Amino acid sequence: MNLKFHRNVWALGWTSFFTDVSSEIIYPLLPVFLTTTLGASMAFVGLIEGIAESTASLLKVVSGWWSDKIAKRKPFAVGGYALSGLTRPIIALAAVGWHVLAARFIDRIGKGIRTAPRDALLADSVPADRRGAAFGLQRSMDHAGAIVGPLIAFALLTWVTSDYRAIFWVAAVPMVFAVAALVFGTSEVTPERDAKSSAAPFVATPKFKRYLALLVLFTLGNSSDAFLILRAKDLGVADAMLPLLWVALHVVKMCSSLPAGVLSDRIGRKTLIVTGWLVYAAVYVGFGAASEAWHIWGLFIAYGFFFGMTEAAEKAIVADFYPSEQRGRAFGLYNAAVGFAALPASLLMGWLWQQFGVTVAFDTGAGLAGAAAVLLALML
Repeated sequence: MNLKFHRNVWALGWTSFFTDVSSEIIYPLLPVFLTTTLGASMAFVGLIEGIAESTASLLKVVSGWWSDKIAKRKPFAVGGYALSGLTRPIIALAAVGWHVLAARFIDRIGKGIRTAPRDALLADSVPADRRGAAFGLQRSMDHAGAIVGPLIAFALLTWVTSDYRAIFWVAAVPMVFAVAALVFGTSEVTPERDAKSSAAPFVATPKFKRYLALLVLFTLGNSSDAFLILRAKDLGVADAMLPLLWVALHVVKMCSSLPAGVLSDRIGRKTLIVTGWLVYAAVYVGFGAASEAWHIWGLFIAYGFFFGMTEAAEKAIVADFYPSEQRGRAFGLYNAAVGFAALPASLLMGWLWQQFGVTVAFDTGAGLAGAAAVLLALML
C-alpha cells in the first residue's frame, strides 16, 4: 500500500489525530455526565447533540464558498480548530446542562468554519485516483486519536480520579498539538483554475442533488452516538468500561478506513457506500434487539465497519463531482446536508426512545438507513 502523500495529507491527519484524542476523552463520558451529574433528560441529550451538529451546517457552506472565493483554505482550518479547543474548559466548568449546550455550540461553530476548507485542501493535495486513499488515511488517523483518547479517560478513571471535570481539563492539552500540526505542517495548494469552469457559477447538478437528498434521508436515521453509549449503560456496561467500548469501535474504524478508501479508488465509491449503509441498518436493528451487555461489544465492532466503508468514499465522491476551484462549496453543501439532518435525527431518536421504547427508536433508524441504501443503488 503506497503511503507517499503530499505533506498536507499527513499534517491534516495529525491534526485530526490530536483533535480526536481531545474529543474522545470527553465524548464517551459526556452523556453520563449530562444525565447523572447535571440531571439532563434523554430528550435534552438529543437536543444538545442535534443542535451541536446543525449549528455548523450553515457555516460549512459559508466557509466553503469563501475559501473558493479567496483561493485559501488554511486560515479557515486553523481558526476553526483553535475555536474548538477553547471549549474544553467550558465543559469542565459546566454547572448545568445549558452550559454544555453552549460549549458544544461554540465547538461546532469551529467545526463549521474548518470542515469544508479542510476537506477541499486535502482533495486538492492529491491526484484524482488517490482521493479515496487520502481521505482514508485522514479518517484512519482520526480514529487512531479516538482510540488514544478513551484509553486516557479509562486510565484516569481507573487509577487517578473519578471526577469527570478533572478529566475534561486534561482534554484541553491535545488541542494545542492539533493546532500546531496544522499551523506548521500544512501549506496552501492554490486551486487549479480552469477558464471555463471558473467563469461558470457554481451549480448543484441533478446527480449531486440526488446524492445530497439520499444523504439527508440516511442521516435522519443516523442519530448521535450518544444514544449508543446510553444503550450500553442501559444493558449493564460499567461506566469505567465505556471508554474501552469506544476504543474497540475506533480500532475497527482505524483498521478499515484506509483499505476501504483505497478500494473505493479501484471499484468505485457507490458500492462501498451502499454496503456500508446496509451494515448500519443491520447494526441498528441489533441495538434495538440486544438483551445482554456482551451483545453491545459485538454491535460496536460491526458498527465500526460501517464507518470504514463509508467515510472516505462519501467525501471522495464529492471531490469527484466538481473541479478544484468549486470544491469548497461542494464540500460545504455536503457537510451542511448532513448537519441539517442531525438535529431532527437526534430529536427523533430521543423522542421515540422516551415515548415508544428503545426497539422502536433503533428500528426506525434502521428503516431510514435501509431505504436510503436501496435508493442510492437505484438512483445514482
